[in-house]
Amino acid sequence: MRTDARWSARWVLAGALALAMPLGAVAPAAGADAASAAAPAAAAASDAPLTNLAHLDFLLDEATPPADVPGHTTYRLAEEPTLVQPWTYADARDGGTFERVGGGPRDPETGDYAQGAFNADDTARAAVVYLRHWQQTGSDDSRQKAYELLRALTYLQTAEGPNAGNVVLWMQPDGELNPSAEPVELPDPSDSGPSYWLARTIWALGEGYAAFADADPDFAAFLDARLQLAVGALDRQVLARYGEWAEADGVRVPAWLIVDGADASAEAVLGLAARVEARPDDTASATALRRLAEGIGAMAAGSTREWPYRAILPWAQSPSIWHAWASQMPAALAAASEALDDPTLAQPAIADAATFTPTLLTAGGPDNGWNPTPTDRVQIAYGADSRVQSLLRVAQVTGSQAFADLAAMQAAWFFGANHAGARMYDPATGVTFDGLQPDGTVNRNSGAESTIHGLLTALALDARPGVAARATALTSVAEREGLELVEAEDAIRTDGSVSTPEAWTGESGWSGSALTLAPRQSATWELPAADQRRWVEPVVFAEPGARTTSVWRGSGVLRVDGPAQGISPAPGQLAPHALTGTVAPNRATLTASALQGDLVLDALLVRPWVSRLVLAGDGDARAELVHSAADVPQRTTVDGGGTVRVYDATGALLRASAYEGTATVVLPPGGFAIATR
Repeated sequence: MRTDARWSARWVLAGALALAMPLGAVAPAAGADAASAAAPAAAAASDAPLTNLAHLDFLLDEATPPADVPGHTTYRLAEEPTLVQPWTYADARDGGTFERVGGGPRDPETGDYAQGAFNADDTARAAVVYLRHWQQTGSDDSRQKAYELLRALTYLQTAEGPNAGNVVLWMQPDGELNPSAEPVELPDPSDSGPSYWLARTIWALGEGYAAFADADPDFAAFLDARLQLAVGALDRQVLARYGEWAEADGVRVPAWLIVDGADASAEAVLGLAARVEARPDDTASATALRRLAEGIGAMAAGSTREWPYRAILPWAQSPSIWHAWASQMPAALAAASEALDDPTLAQPAIADAATFTPTLLTAGGPDNGWNPTPTDRVQIAYGADSRVQSLLRVAQVTGSQAFADLAAMQAAWFFGANHAGARMYDPATGVTFDGLQPDGTVNRNSGAESTIHGLLTALALDARPGVAARATALTSVAEREGLELVEAEDAIRTDGSVSTPEAWTGESGWSGSALTLAPRQSATWELPAADQRRWVEPVVFAEPGARTTSVWRGSGVLRVDGPAQGISPAPGQLAPHALTGTVAPNRATLTASALQGDLVLDALLVRPWVSRLVLAGDGDARAELVHSAADVPQRTTVDGGGTVRVYDATGALLRASAYEGTATVVLPPGGFAIATR
């Protein structure tokens, strides 16, 4: 379980689950004997599918709940009293084996964990893996495992009473429910309100109904009833506020998202879209789908040149953070657009995919947190897969090859094209490692969440052989030039004062120390070397009602007014602010002088007019992405020979040509080009 203070406030306030961040999992001194085993190895032929379920199969285990637990039952429980679920974590042991463990410390007397052995989030997402594998391959084994996981998931759902439709998060190894885990998670008890696990339950039930509707009508009818129970809870607790708006740090935000999260809501939308595709006459699900999609779309922000670069932000309580994990907002909007036959719903998804994703890729990849600076640079499978799924869904809804090519470049993260040069998913075993640290260290544990999201990418690639061939061929990062961070406290000259605030503000995160410039004080920073123009966005902390004015030599005047707090968890906002002018090519320094009010700086975001990412692999495999943040057309080059395609800021193809050696391309404002061979 992750305990980073920068994240803990959001986990508590939004009811999020630390399972999304498995890098800090706490292993007991000794696991239960029944949970200790070696993960089975599975030899993979060179032409075998990428999807290998062996490690996820290994994580599955059985539990038999006590009889007659009020509000909790499932399909054919009397006839089939055991439930199948995945263990939460799998800690690496010698010899390439793993030990299955639960969340939190284990009580040696009872065998219980502070959280539990199994959880609804992973049970729901594992069900999605087996459902998709069954649908793609016809596997009877995957069909049976999907059936068992959905039975277990619906047992966790509360079926009656005031919390009907909600979901208990944790179960102990013996099948006992643990509605109030330690440390405390909100809602507490875990079925007392909307939650990420309610959203993921809707995801699994929607895809489960669609898969079983013809194959097993009786079971599908049961899933239908449970889905309607969940949608009823969603309507009662969340969508009752549809059409209401709030403000967070001066930004208008929707008040009808699950736990104020576009991220949580997106995963519910994936299930609702599958349900509506299968049953267009289900007006309750269609209405919930449209309303959640509208709320997610309203979280789009920024522009082609200003933070967050047309990304869909995840949390309505803070317009100052973005994270890769659970960032399936574009995928959800594309799915809703198709299910409801409404192209307008996909527009924010297209903008995110065409502007923010190239910015993210060229800056370093699927970081856990831009808060607002890219300082939580741990990368996990959940984040990488969320980006892959979103790009592939946008490719499907637009028909643009641009997004399929970007998906291949992002999916290559799993096969070595990351800052460590490490393979994160192994098709020979089905193991996906739990994370990649900023220093290149690999967390070689392989818990349920990482395994699930590695497999979801593998399934998506198996369904698209062309994308798979390119993703698996690109195994290293050959060149990268993109957004960079200059810390405010690293000024080479200043008469300002440096302080060290609490890292997490309650809604955003400092990248390090703060530099405060009082009126008539100044600071000069050394900028990364560049032979092109750059945008600079100072990241400023402003208290409500405070006003600061500063002059940035050669780059304009910056005025910042501190916004009203609104629903954000803490007063004051830490946010990037775009300067009106650019920094000239080869200019080595930038100087700021405060004129009015205290200018409190966290860092500078420095973004080149043309960013670049080159991925390479064995043989002659190569992919080069060049992306423009300029407001005028930009001439640049691509190397290596092959085919280059130029796209505008929506991903629409402008021109394509074959070339040898080096080619010159002209990028439209905000557009990009991809060269492949």
